[in-house]
Amino acid sequence: MAHCGNAAMPWARARDTARELGARRTTVAAHVPISAALGATLGAELTALVGVPSYDASAMDGYAVAGPGPWRVRGRILAGSAASVAELRPGEAVEIATGARVPAGTVSVLPYEHARVEDGRVSGHIEPGRHVRRSGEDTSAGSSVLPAGTAVTPAVLGLATSLGHDTLAVRRPRIAAFVTGDELAHSGRPGLGQVRDAIGPMLPGLAAWSGAAVEAVHHLGDGYRAVLDTLRSAIDRPATDVIVVCGASSQGPADHLRAALSDLGATVAVDGVACRPGHPQLLAHSGSAQAPETVVVGLPGNPNAALVSAMTLLVPVLGAMAGRVDSAAVLPRTLPVLGDVRPHHRDTRLVAVRVAKERAEPVGYDRPGILRGAAMADAYAVIPPDWSGPDAELVWLPR
Repeated sequence: MAHCGNAAMPWARARDTARELGARRTTVAAHVPISAALGATLGAELTALVGVPSYDASAMDGYAVAGPGPWRVRGRILAGSAASVAELRPGEAVEIATGARVPAGTVSVLPYEHARVEDGRVSGHIEPGRHVRRSGEDTSAGSSVLPAGTAVTPAVLGLATSLGHDTLAVRRPRIAAFVTGDELAHSGRPGLGQVRDAIGPMLPGLAAWSGAAVEAVHHLGDGYRAVLDTLRSAIDRPATDVIVVCGASSQGPADHLRAALSDLGATVAVDGVACRPGHPQLLAHSGSAQAPETVVVGLPGNPNAALVSAMTLLVPVLGAMAGRVDSAAVLPRTLPVLGDVRPHHRDTRLVAVRVAKERAEPVGYDRPGILRGAAMADAYAVIPPDWSGPDAELVWLPR
């Protein structure tokens, strides 16, 4: 098993390593129905199959008119109906609804509230071109609208549909997730010596926020054979892009992830990260360094440490795999941190903070085993060992 050595990797370099691995292991774009594309990442640029609008349309309820007024009213056209009048000559008008196709020759639409009607004729002040949406005015047919790497949001789905698409080419990494631990309870109040699994319920939402999908969260005991067999089976399954193993990445007697990866001939790219919480995290892959195959992310068993580790390794890997543009790019990268925040002498601290009025304020409750602080926070403030404040980098949390 190749690995990066026993020394924990600096936090920033670990994130870069995860991005680089994900970029070498990009997922293949697949065409899916519009209804199945939400949350994925565009695998190709979105182009307009039709112009918007696709025909010359009225932007108001009123009268489509041609030439100078007053105008003789020839009929009525409603949205979606066949045009009763195909063309207007100067001095003619047709009553028209918003969204209806205007007849050829229309120079303007006179809204009802500005119109005077008498003896079959309509008059009023118009401005040439006013209240007429010309074909392709907003988007021309064949034009590029969104780049590959865009997250597919509800607005993107609506836009794609309006441009004539029934399917989208998207990337969505597929994750097999395994939570280990004989002490875990999965429902109700935990018994003596047990704790509720808080990581398993967190993973699907975290993956979805990152543009990926968790196939299922499976629970394993602490035995080596179970971890080895599960890893081998998941690695051999072509449908799996990433394997997440929670609670087996440390050095304790029940932590078998490293040994299993060694027996499977995997390459370890990150073996421990110099951060708090989340030190015992791991990043590996099958295949060669030039052509990595299945990626394995090992997360600690403490919930907050697992979340920090996921933001350090898992989220960057998934984003790079999908070619996703950084969704946090529009958010502040750094902000002043209030309060008495002290750096660790060796490791980078990830401090849960709430952001308001261009300031980041620690919320507390951010020990490795508790998610209370993260649940209250907007981001983690990154406090490296040489930090002197007040500004700190932010890692934004899913909302």
